[in-house]
Amino acid sequence: MVFPAGGRGGGTDRGPGRSEAPTVVMRPSMASRAAVPAQGGPVEVPALAWSGGEWDEAYQRVRLAGRAYVWLNLVEQRLRALVDEVLRPVYAPAHGEDWVTAAAGPAGEEWAHRAGAVREVSRRKGYLLDPADDDPLVFLTLPQLRELMVQHWPCFEPFLADRREIELALDELEVARHVVSRNRSLSQTVLAQTERAAARLLALLDGGSGGVPADVVEALVAGRYADVVAVHADRVRLQRDLPVEDLLDGARRLDALGIGLGMLCQNYTGRRLVRLATDGCRVRLLFLNPASSAVRRRERELGLGRGELARSIEMNIMHVRRVRARLRDQGGFEIRVFDETPRFTAYLVEGPRPTGQAGGRRQSTDLGVVQPYLRKARGMESPALVLRGGAGQQPGSTEPGLLEVYREEFEGVWGDSRPVS
Repeated sequence: MVFPAGGRGGGTDRGPGRSEAPTVVMRPSMASRAAVPAQGGPVEVPALAWSGGEWDEAYQRVRLAGRAYVWLNLVEQRLRALVDEVLRPVYAPAHGEDWVTAAAGPAGEEWAHRAGAVREVSRRKGYLLDPADDDPLVFLTLPQLRELMVQHWPCFEPFLADRREIELALDELEVARHVVSRNRSLSQTVLAQTERAAARLLALLDGGSGGVPADVVEALVAGRYADVVAVHADRVRLQRDLPVEDLLDGARRLDALGIGLGMLCQNYTGRRLVRLATDGCRVRLLFLNPASSAVRRRERELGLGRGELARSIEMNIMHVRRVRARLRDQGGFEIRVFDETPRFTAYLVEGPRPTGQAGGRRQSTDLGVVQPYLRKARGMESPALVLRGGAGQQPGSTEPGLLEVYREEFEGVWGDSRPVS
């Protein structure tokens, strides 16, 4: 701040005719762009445009807050619908439109009246664009909806399994809710916590959980990318976000194609694979023939010694053969080899997961993980795409996604392959 000549704001001459230099308030980030003017001299106007770094910071804040907002919005809608479904039949017959105030009771009467006042202002100013939003419940915040549920827990108990888990999840969401509602900076750690808590809460509010939770942002953006719902720079990052056990949880069919299928053979134990097959999962595994010329070409690309990659493939094939030998029904566990030049590795999974977004209305139960083979990079270092069948597609759309494209490729290679005894 630059103070007028003659004192630091404490002078007695406050008349309109004073001729001192005006007071200029400068943000710290602007101090480097505009020098402090000399007393009595002209004031240098600071540059108002953002620098590239400031724009990047703003974009990052928007990305993090935007993802958190989507989750919070969905949680609030779900909790509002649940409160409406459970409490309206109890209070509306006797109290009519004032049923929310009656349900809030003396402890919540103040915020119930405040929500009613906001509703009236929205009515007068034309802010209610949808007639369905002209309801007192719409104007309650997430903590107020929570308060209604806690006060009337005996009414909710028949539908919700674990009150403690629900309240813990709502507690975890409070930090993000405060940050997002006031447009403050949100950290990646808090965002990750928010997404986990929201997914868990949505599953609890729908009566259970299971399978790989669908990202609620998928429906907004996945359609632009032909059902690609995640991209990872390498397999390490992929397995951090989507471990193999989560990918195969509840699977009823697994089709895998690759050079050595290391992600399955080295990160999923034989015991788990036996249990998966015993529970009814049909497995088809396609390995590159370790005796083919394609293996030798791949070894040269990667700078490996002759036979090094072939031995690794043979070890993996022996591993899955031992798994197959332990099964009573070996016909549902097929192993084959192919001789073509490998172009990608793919794990295509079908399973009876819950058909819902994090526990409710998921578009598809089919998942796929695909990695292209790069000339100088091992499979561990190749980028990985996560596909969900039909993600983001409009209802009734017949346009195939990438998952179907890779499924067709698998069937083509499978038809030209040879079984392993």
